[in-house]
Amino acid sequence: MADTTTVSNAQIVQRGWEVVARGDWDALIADYTADMVFVMPGQGDVLHGRAAFREALDNIGAALPPGFAIKALRQIGDGDEVVSIVDWTSDKCPGGSQLAVLFRFAGDKVMEERWFIDTEQWKAAF
Repeated sequence: MADTTTVSNAQIVQRGWEVVARGDWDALIADYTADMVFVMPGQGDVLHGRAAFREALDNIGAALPPGFAIKALRQIGDGDEVVSIVDWTSDKCPGGSQLAVLFRFAGDKVMEERWFIDTEQWKAAF
Protein backbone atom coordinates (compact mmCIF):
# COMPACT_ATOMS: atom_id res chain seq x y z
CA MET A 1 0.00 0.00 0.00
CA ALA A 2 1.41 3.43 -0.95
CA ASP A 3 2.08 6.01 1.75
CA THR A 4 -0.36 8.88 1.23
CA THR A 5 0.71 10.87 4.27
CA THR A 6 0.82 14.56 3.49
CA VAL A 7 3.47 16.67 5.18
CA SER A 8 2.62 20.34 5.74
CA ASN A 9 5.09 23.06 4.86
CA ALA A 10 5.36 23.93 8.57
CA GLN A 11 6.42 20.31 9.18
CA ILE A 12 9.00 20.60 6.38
CA VAL A 13 10.44 23.71 8.08
CA GLN A 14 10.54 21.93 11.44
CA ARG A 15 12.24 18.94 9.84
CA GLY A 16 14.78 21.35 8.32
CA TRP A 17 15.71 22.76 11.72
CA GLU A 18 16.12 19.20 13.01
CA VAL A 19 18.53 18.26 10.20
CA VAL A 20 20.43 21.53 10.74
CA ALA A 21 20.95 20.48 14.37
CA ARG A 22 22.44 17.19 13.07
CA GLY A 23 24.50 18.95 10.40
CA ASP A 24 22.91 16.85 7.64
CA TRP A 25 23.24 19.43 4.85
CA ASP A 26 22.31 17.06 2.02
CA ALA A 27 19.01 16.21 3.73
CA LEU A 28 18.37 19.94 4.26
CA ILE A 29 18.90 21.03 0.65
CA ALA A 30 16.64 18.22 -0.61
CA ASP A 31 13.71 20.38 0.57
CA TYR A 32 14.82 23.43 -1.51
CA THR A 33 14.19 24.27 -5.17
CA ALA A 34 17.21 24.28 -7.51
CA ASP A 35 16.83 28.05 -8.04
CA MET A 36 16.20 28.93 -4.38
CA VAL A 37 17.25 32.23 -2.79
CA PHE A 38 18.79 32.62 0.68
CA VAL A 39 18.97 36.10 2.22
CA MET A 40 21.26 36.33 5.21
CA PRO A 41 21.09 38.70 8.22
CA GLY A 42 21.45 42.33 7.20
CA GLN A 43 19.74 41.55 3.88
CA GLY A 44 22.97 42.34 2.00
CA ASP A 45 24.27 38.83 1.38
CA VAL A 46 22.12 36.84 -1.03
CA LEU A 47 22.82 33.33 -2.26
CA HIS A 48 21.19 32.13 -5.47
CA GLY A 49 20.69 28.44 -6.15
CA ARG A 50 20.88 25.26 -4.17
CA ALA A 51 24.56 24.69 -5.06
CA ALA A 52 25.64 28.06 -3.60
CA PHE A 53 23.49 27.44 -0.52
CA ARG A 54 25.02 23.97 -0.05
CA GLU A 55 28.54 25.39 -0.33
CA ALA A 56 27.75 28.06 2.29
CA LEU A 57 26.47 25.39 4.68
CA ASP A 58 29.94 23.86 4.78
CA ASN A 59 31.15 27.14 6.33
CA ILE A 60 28.12 27.85 8.50
CA GLY A 61 30.27 28.30 11.60
CA ALA A 62 31.72 31.49 10.08
CA ALA A 63 28.23 32.88 9.45
CA LEU A 64 27.02 32.43 13.03
CA PRO A 65 28.24 34.21 16.15
CA PRO A 66 30.62 32.25 18.44
CA GLY A 67 28.65 30.06 20.82
CA PHE A 68 25.43 30.45 18.79
CA ALA A 69 22.72 28.16 20.16
CA ILE A 70 19.02 27.86 19.49
CA LYS A 71 17.13 27.72 22.76
CA ALA A 72 13.54 27.58 21.46
CA LEU A 73 11.83 27.42 18.11
CA ARG A 74 8.26 27.73 16.88
CA GLN A 75 6.58 27.87 13.49
CA ILE A 76 3.88 30.36 12.53
CA GLY A 77 1.67 29.76 9.53
CA ASP A 78 1.58 27.13 6.86
CA GLY A 79 0.86 27.02 3.17
CA ASP A 80 3.10 29.09 0.90
CA GLU A 81 4.76 30.98 3.78
CA VAL A 82 6.01 29.74 7.13
CA VAL A 83 7.84 31.87 9.70
CA SER A 84 10.15 30.41 12.31
CA ILE A 85 10.62 32.41 15.51
CA VAL A 86 14.02 31.48 16.92
CA ASP A 87 15.13 32.21 20.48
CA TRP A 88 18.93 32.20 20.46
CA THR A 89 21.98 32.94 22.58
CA SER A 90 25.68 33.36 21.86
CA ASP A 91 28.87 34.00 23.81
CA LYS A 92 28.41 37.79 23.55
CA CYS A 93 24.62 37.66 23.92
CA PRO A 94 24.15 35.25 26.83
CA GLY A 95 20.78 36.80 27.76
CA GLY A 96 19.49 35.79 24.37
CA SER A 97 17.45 37.36 21.65
CA GLN A 98 15.08 36.41 18.86
CA LEU A 99 15.16 36.31 15.12
CA ALA A 100 12.58 35.41 12.50
CA VAL A 101 13.13 33.35 9.39
CA LEU A 102 10.66 33.50 6.51
CA PHE A 103 10.34 30.42 4.33
CA ARG A 104 8.48 30.82 1.02
CA PHE A 105 7.41 27.67 -0.77
CA ALA A 106 6.79 26.52 -4.32
CA GLY A 107 4.68 23.43 -3.76
CA ASP A 108 6.49 21.39 -1.12
CA LYS A 109 9.96 22.92 -1.69
CA VAL A 110 11.49 26.03 -0.12
CA MET A 111 12.14 28.64 -2.82
CA GLU A 112 13.25 31.44 -0.47
CA GLU A 113 14.69 31.62 3.04
CA ARG A 114 15.07 35.12 4.48
CA TRP A 115 16.43 35.96 7.95
CA PHE A 116 15.16 39.00 9.89
CA ILE A 117 17.24 40.09 12.86
CA ASP A 118 18.44 43.17 14.70
CA THR A 119 21.54 43.66 12.55
CA GLU A 120 23.41 45.80 15.09
CA GLN A 121 22.89 43.18 17.79
CA TRP A 122 23.88 40.44 15.32
CA LYS A 123 27.12 42.25 14.39
CA ALA A 124 27.93 42.85 18.06
CA ALA A 125 27.54 39.11 18.75
CA PHE A 126 30.69 38.35 16.70
